[in-house]
Amino acid sequence: MSIDGLISLRSASGPQGTLGRLENAIKARGLTIFARIDHARGAAEAGLTLRPTLLVIFGNARGGTPLMQAAQTLGIDLPLKALVWEDAARVTWLSYNEPPWLAARHGVGAQVEAPVKALTGALAAIAAEATAAQPASP
Repeated sequence: MSIDGLISLRSASGPQGTLGRLENAIKARGLTIFARIDHARGAAEAGLTLRPTLLVIFGNARGGTPLMQAAQTLGIDLPLKALVWEDAARVTWLSYNEPPWLAARHGVGAQVEAPVKALTGALAAIAAEATAAQPASP
């Protein structure tokens, strides 16, 4: 699955399992979960149907502020977001924006190289934990 600036990883489990591991991975890194948005529930409340689609908004000021100091418009893309969603084949995915793409979108470069690199590594690790297969029980 290829969309400019978007990473999408196939999850080894369903939406709720992926969401739980995502939130655990975020909290384990000392990040704050600011909001959870259940788009499918919102659709149901409007009398519509939507496959599981769960947005988690998270981060911290230490990671995001240097980016916004370089370009305040980055505030439209921060805090960070991760989307857990199920496709028509009932495959669960985790999608998030690539930090280098966000930096380029807002016209910042070398001055934010260190925080972008840190965010890239943290998001990759969080996503890997959220989408990994659960270890077998002994």
